[in-house]
Amino acid sequence: MSIDLLNRIPPQNIDAEQSVLGAMFLDREAIYKATRHLKAGDFYLEGHRLIFDAIIKLDEAGKTPDLVTVADLLKQNNQLEKVGGATYVASLIGMVPTAANVEHYARIVEEKSILRSLISAANRIASMGYEGGEEAEKLVTEAERMLIELSSRRTDTVFKPLSEILLEIFQIIENRYRNKGQISGIKTGFDDMDRLCCGLQPGDLVIMAGRPAMGKTSLGMTIAHNVALKSNLPVAVFSLEMSRAQLVQRILCAEAMVDQQKVRTGDLNEDDWRRLVEAAGKLTKATLYIDDTAGLSVRELKAKARNLKVEKGLGLIVIDYLQLLSGSSRENRQQEISEISRSLKGLAKDLEVPVIALAQLSRAVEQRQEKKPIMSDLRESGSLEQDADVVMFIYREEYYRPDTEKKGIAEIIVAKQRNGPTGVVELAFLKEFTKFVNLSRDFEAAGKNSDGV
Repeated sequence: MSIDLLNRIPPQNIDAEQSVLGAMFLDREAIYKATRHLKAGDFYLEGHRLIFDAIIKLDEAGKTPDLVTVADLLKQNNQLEKVGGATYVASLIGMVPTAANVEHYARIVEEKSILRSLISAANRIASMGYEGGEEAEKLVTEAERMLIELSSRRTDTVFKPLSEILLEIFQIIENRYRNKGQISGIKTGFDDMDRLCCGLQPGDLVIMAGRPAMGKTSLGMTIAHNVALKSNLPVAVFSLEMSRAQLVQRILCAEAMVDQQKVRTGDLNEDDWRRLVEAAGKLTKATLYIDDTAGLSVRELKAKARNLKVEKGLGLIVIDYLQLLSGSSRENRQQEISEISRSLKGLAKDLEVPVIALAQLSRAVEQRQEKKPIMSDLRESGSLEQDADVVMFIYREEYYRPDTEKKGIAEIIVAKQRNGPTGVVELAFLKEFTKFVNLSRDFEAAGKNSDGV
């Protein structure tokens, strides 16, 4: 860092600081408005910090802050001379004719304080980088923490009275009443699933888990495809297991209803080509964005999702799959998974979008007679169950019993739904197309298409 930068006066506005303090002397309401934005440390001058602190202490004690009481309290604490004496305190009272603009001045003081904190954080980050005592990953995490802490001050999150919240809730309820039967969340494209869960709700973390070969990726990609193409919402897919090319080939074959094996071997007829071309034409309109970075950390995923939200908007995030993400914790895998699940829930809430995280189930399923998944099968961490708003398990009986009557049928077991009922939804699984469809109407249509009729 250059010497010129170090010698520059930090951002500050003394006039605004004086105006805030002057307004606080004039009107008790101004004290409450100022403290919504400021604390003593936000003032640049030490004397102003001491005066602000004295006003707050007097107000909390039920006393009126004025020239006499403030000067007396400062004198008791041996601080009166530090602020410039009683004369300076008196001058503040005459700084503003009215307290009406106190919030405007407070925001100016707050803005300058944030800028100083930003400079201080940058200096700390630079110092840590030069010292080289920490891993780069930890430094990046610490830098992100500092910046998030600063950015959170810019949000005007305040308490809302119950009456206002009730009004908002009743507007939502009235809208649902007038539109009975409509899905309140984002439609997955699966009718029974949407009826049970009311669609995918913004801010929800949905864990969709199963053993290998159950169809986790297929279900996640079918939902992503439906949301992007039918609901016309931007969808982010983080594929940590498959490459972009592999994933898009899957999506293309599923949309075209062409057997993946035929595409892999090149054994295609004219009808297959026609379907593939038509499907590609449809898919070019889908607002689907795929990231296939291997070894992605949860911190990197969050940054990429936030950037996409700003640049393109975002309706849904799909992660394939959760256990392939890495966290910053190096203590043990269980704590790392706990950190990842908390981060994903926080991301869903911050971006106000549903996050579907596909997850691998433990081998315990294979070691018992009853193969249907249960909560304890969630691998490596009970925090997945705790942090998730919805937990779904994918179960296909034909995988374990090839002679079953339920061939081609998958059970989607909704084992947890924080704001709704649990239950089981049946979908048709078209293995040759790696695609899930509704069991009735869509299943019949799929059968006709696969025969070329």
